[in-house]
Amino acid sequence: MDTLHQLMNFISRSPSPYHAVGSAAALLEEAGFTRLEECASWTLEWGKGYYTTRNQSSLIAFRLPKTALTGWRMTAAHSDSPTFYIKGDVLEGDKRYLRLSAEGYGGMNCASWLDRPLTVAGRAIVKTAQGVESRLVYLDRDLLTIPSLAIHQQRDVNRGHDYNAQKDMQPLYGLAGSPSLTHLVAQELNVNPEDILSNDLTLCPRQQPVVLGPAGELFQAPRIDDLGCAYATLEGLLTAAPQDKLGQVYCLFDNEEVGSGTRQGALSSFLPDVLSRIAHVLKLDDQQVRQALTGSMLLSADNGHAVHPNFTEKADPANKVYPNGGVVIKLSANQKYTTTGLTAGLFKAVCQQAGVPVQIFANRADEPGGSTLGNLLSQAVSIPMVDIGMAQLAMHSAVETAGSQDPAYMAKACAAFFQAGFAPIADGIYQFA
Repeated sequence: MDTLHQLMNFISRSPSPYHAVGSAAALLEEAGFTRLEECASWTLEWGKGYYTTRNQSSLIAFRLPKTALTGWRMTAAHSDSPTFYIKGDVLEGDKRYLRLSAEGYGGMNCASWLDRPLTVAGRAIVKTAQGVESRLVYLDRDLLTIPSLAIHQQRDVNRGHDYNAQKDMQPLYGLAGSPSLTHLVAQELNVNPEDILSNDLTLCPRQQPVVLGPAGELFQAPRIDDLGCAYATLEGLLTAAPQDKLGQVYCLFDNEEVGSGTRQGALSSFLPDVLSRIAHVLKLDDQQVRQALTGSMLLSADNGHAVHPNFTEKADPANKVYPNGGVVIKLSANQKYTTTGLTAGLFKAVCQQAGVPVQIFANRADEPGGSTLGNLLSQAVSIPMVDIGMAQLAMHSAVETAGSQDPAYMAKACAAFFQAGFAPIADGIYQFA
């Protein structure tokens, strides 16, 4: 259960994408990885590990092979989850109440956010003597809530409700006379309120990760989608041994929940830029670069829907996945997932060698699923990919549920993948070293 508890700690330390990247960076530095700044010149050594960040909310780490580069083993997960971004200190309305002005981010289950303790996390942009600095903020207290309307005033609420983000989902911050949110943030950062120039602040549930079930077989936490994969793939990288000719890359992208079309998203130049800079510093020619990409593979790690105990008919009858059933391989005929028969077979072979169970997920034929990181990354970096994840319940709720054994399965599978010596010898034919 060590991986599970490490994941639960990671989730607790990561109430926003900015904190998730900070948590990942701390683990990388503890493991000896060196930080690189995109704005600085890079010096790299064979066999060493490095990482860089973009917008403080996306991160790419890589470990160079010891002698030469013949291929990459890559994973990609995302740092963001559906939430609400704060637009302003106070929303006009009844003068006896103070409400924050909030806007939805991503597709969340609105009902799950009501009537629970919430707080604020993200970053504040602070004026300094030298210029401007971005600082992480987490108000570690039960600060606000989004109150529901009493059933006495909406008698039909249990027959369904169409939530209006502007009307239903604005958080109650306090009563008239309470200090402003900007004041609390300034107090937390030990700066003057007038020195806070801007911010990127989100709401986050206060519930801490917990283990559930008579034998502890489940766990529940906010942001399992996709911090579960973000942590497990990272543990896989840190557990894996450096290879002689295979490089290892860990990607953590922001903005997956809103389409990834940002400077720090999977559709951006972030991964191509990093790979290009590595090739330049290592003095690889164009043919070596393209051969290495052909010998590469990426795991797009984002969770899948477990069979729901109350709605079993929502699952595809031929491809049911369950908590603690092992790593999920996701298939889509319309190519919303990048998995092919070949990449699924390669990953299955890796998992079999590692003793990790796998299960196959596909959406019902009449319920198309959304695309994930791999589908978008393949537009920028053309390498074989497979979509994987953990089976979970209540995806995109404020608090989600998954199997306690699955984080360890995922981490173990990723560690084996990062060390897997398969290589193509012809189109459609791979050999294992």
